Amino acid sequence: MRRALVAAVLVFTGGCASIQKEKGHAEVATLVEERIGRKTRWNQGTPEDAEVSRHLDTLLTGELTSDHAVEVALLNNPALQATYEDLGVSQADMVQAGLLSNPTFDGSIGFPLTSDGVSETEFSLVQGFVELFTLPLRKRVAQEQFIADTLRVAHEALATAADARKVFREVQARQQLVELRRMVLEASEAAAELATLQHAAGNLTDLDLATEKATAEEARLELAREELALVEDRERLNRLLGLWGGRTQWAIAEKLPAPPGEEATLERLESLAIKQRLDIDAARKQTELMWNALELARSTRFFGRVDVGVHTHRDANGPRLLGPTLSLELPIFDQRQALIAKLEAQHRQGERRLTELSVNARSEVRAARARLLTLRGVAERYQRVVLPLREQVVEQSQLQYNAMQIGLYALLDAKQSQVEAYRAYIETVRDYWMAHAELEQLVGGRLPGGSRATPASPPPSQPPSGHDHGATP
Repeated sequence: MRRALVAAVLVFTGGCASIQKEKGHAEVATLVEERIGRKTRWNQGTPEDAEVSRHLDTLLTGELTSDHAVEVALLNNPALQATYEDLGVSQADMVQAGLLSNPTFDGSIGFPLTSDGVSETEFSLVQGFVELFTLPLRKRVAQEQFIADTLRVAHEALATAADARKVFREVQARQQLVELRRMVLEASEAAAELATLQHAAGNLTDLDLATEKATAEEARLELAREELALVEDRERLNRLLGLWGGRTQWAIAEKLPAPPGEEATLERLESLAIKQRLDIDAARKQTELMWNALELARSTRFFGRVDVGVHTHRDANGPRLLGPTLSLELPIFDQRQALIAKLEAQHRQGERRLTELSVNARSEVRAARARLLTLRGVAERYQRVVLPLREQVVEQSQLQYNAMQIGLYALLDAKQSQVEAYRAYIETVRDYWMAHAELEQLVGGRLPGGSRATPASPPPSQPPSGHDHGATP
């Protein structure tokens, strides 16, 4: 794809000196779709934008999924749409680099001040000469800059997609955490209600009653904080998706999925990151163009401005003269030594930054994968061991409660511990999927291998009511 991108740019710049708005954006869309399977588009105020708007409404009307959220962000994120305009700026610079400077026309007329005088005229047409030879190299530098800018814009699109996916998982988990907080509040209210009845019957101290009421109020406040966090997370996603008005009423119905059954190998991910990371490609292309700019400066260091042209002149009472002109800038003081030194430093700087980016990419992939595997292991441990044990504790507590061997408080404590374990599990799964999206961003596209995600473990059942068996004193 990278070679095709280069070829497309070369064909465009070689045969056209006009601006084509879609140039570069089609390449960005192809690069993004190749890596994450989602389309992006630059909104330019054309009739096709109305079709995109209808498609956005369709995506937001039904249940919003992770893939749909990514697609909406790619089509509608305002910051990303502004970034696409960078390609228009870069393309304009590229077209400008392929144009010759305009010729200069000079003319003068001298009128006689006495009656016996004759007017005198002088005209000249001058064109820069050296730029005829430097034009191909200038165009090459500009073409490479445009390719580098195209890769950078595509990298920004992938970053936006990754952010949308991570925030979507945050909202998805937050909805389940709000449900759990409501269950905790119901259990705490049931315990407080029972404590009130027992206190009225003289079977509970003031301290125990105050403790149960305080626990219920704290659960109410925790629910309020969780609901506020959900609102804030939804608004973060709205900003990433560029939504306002009625479009913000989207809904997420599906639960957070459990981690997949397997992960890709570390070695493949490192090599994949170096191969397909667009920011690394952009840095590599930036280094190449700095070298070409340096070669351009070196090749013209002993040539100042050279203007050639034609000049016509008629002296007073004399014949009209016509002949060539030559104007040379003598590079005595300025031989571009400062410009060459600057470009040499920028080229070395580009090489160092490319090395740094490559080293950091490998390290970040290793760290992200380690985090992903750890979170996956923790989530599996919760799913296979901790949650079943907590379910077993609740079942056994329910049996003992029905046999009047324990009180309702012990049963509610067991239920609350189960809910807290499930809350920790949901947060771990959320962190896993956010780390998964981060790793996809670090390797520059979808992760290879892996199996389809399955739904996470179902939440625990509702807590017992204070009016169940044994609830009254």
